[in-house]
Amino acid sequence: MKKPLLFLPLLLLCGFSTLKAQTETEKKKIIISDVNIFNGKDENLVNANILIENNLIKLISSNPIPTSESADAQLISGEGKYIMPGLIDMHTHLLFESIPQMQAMTSDFAFLNLFAAKAAEKQLLRGFTTVRDLGGGSLTLAKAINTGLVIGPRVFSSGAFISQTGGHGDFGLPTDSPRKIGDMSYAERNGMAALADGVDQVLLRSREQLRQGATQLKLMAGGGVASDYDPIDVTQYTEEEFSAAVSAAENWGTYVTVHAYTPAAVTKAINAGVKCIEHGHLSDEATVKLMAEKDIWWSLQPFLDDEEAIPFRDGTYNRLKQLMVTKGTDNAYNLAKKYNIKIAWGTDCLFDPGLAVKQGKQLSKMTRWFTPFEVLKMATSNNAELLTLSGPRNPYMEGKLGVIEEGAYADLILVDGNPIENIKLIEDPEKNFLLIMKDGIIYKNNLE
Repeated sequence: MKKPLLFLPLLLLCGFSTLKAQTETEKKKIIISDVNIFNGKDENLVNANILIENNLIKLISSNPIPTSESADAQLISGEGKYIMPGLIDMHTHLLFESIPQMQAMTSDFAFLNLFAAKAAEKQLLRGFTTVRDLGGGSLTLAKAINTGLVIGPRVFSSGAFISQTGGHGDFGLPTDSPRKIGDMSYAERNGMAALADGVDQVLLRSREQLRQGATQLKLMAGGGVASDYDPIDVTQYTEEEFSAAVSAAENWGTYVTVHAYTPAAVTKAINAGVKCIEHGHLSDEATVKLMAEKDIWWSLQPFLDDEEAIPFRDGTYNRLKQLMVTKGTDNAYNLAKKYNIKIAWGTDCLFDPGLAVKQGKQLSKMTRWFTPFEVLKMATSNNAELLTLSGPRNPYMEGKLGVIEEGAYADLILVDGNPIENIKLIEDPEKNFLLIMKDGIIYKNNLE
């Protein structure tokens, strides 16, 4: 006799719980001795020994770990090398990071997830143990990583990015307009994008993302570089539409972040209750003052017209928009520093496998505006602080992220050199990251 579909969610939950329990019983104690610790918060390094039990850091001691604690532990000698928390990228698009745009737009969702699973594993092996995915349909991939089906970083997923028609998230063909009311594109049907116009639709699509497991919501507030229909100066969504998404998020204990570049787009979103701004490279001083007054997080990317820029062809519409944005980058960082804004760091890599492998370089180039210590703190404990805005929607609440301290998750990188003195070490993780651990599990160990 077939079981009613009513029991299917319970059966799935039981299956995932069993898998998790099996995984946890296999974990062992690990001791990493003689390491110089950058804890994610303090510039002064301390030489100590670290005891890891299951997936958490249980003890940090300058003295040898007591025999009572070290029994049956796996021993790893750090040989006086340097250990730091796993890195956090606050602006990723896992399904689109490494795949060329045409292939992404024409591939089915199953293929994109398989492609992205491999890309996620490579991110972890670059030392990025946590990422915040801001649109593109990564909820399935996040679940696969959390249940151990594939290897990758922890994922704070927004699900689909929510966009108005003709906005930064509208990647339909020119012939798709006018759309019949109720029609949905392939990307929409699979949760990669969600086009919503008007308060009711924004509220519906926001609730759908939360229903599916989104840890925060991502809306498009203004024009973008990679999209085809919206100039950079265009302001997208009304304050009432933003308020609908904010209300839905707050009811679930989480927050809304928005894609925006201009003062008008940023200001409208903040006035509606948005807690975080992605990009904002064209912000003026008055807008940044408002961000400071409202205690807004600013997730900035080091967009420069350099070898890491997305290679749009000269003279194209996208290239012209790219140049507008990159000209504002220095001013944005300088204003953020002047008004002591809470700054997060992320890459926002899209459709470019060559750029994806330079994730560490995108971090080290931040020394254009900050000291190496400030850069590493931003990519560890500061970014982790922003992640706490997800409140009860945070799927990783057992320990702290972005720090090395007792009770924190065992997300660790052992570096062959002092990254505070030589931050360029993070540009070549294959050579310089000797050990990479996430959740107490070793994914790379070049010490043996």
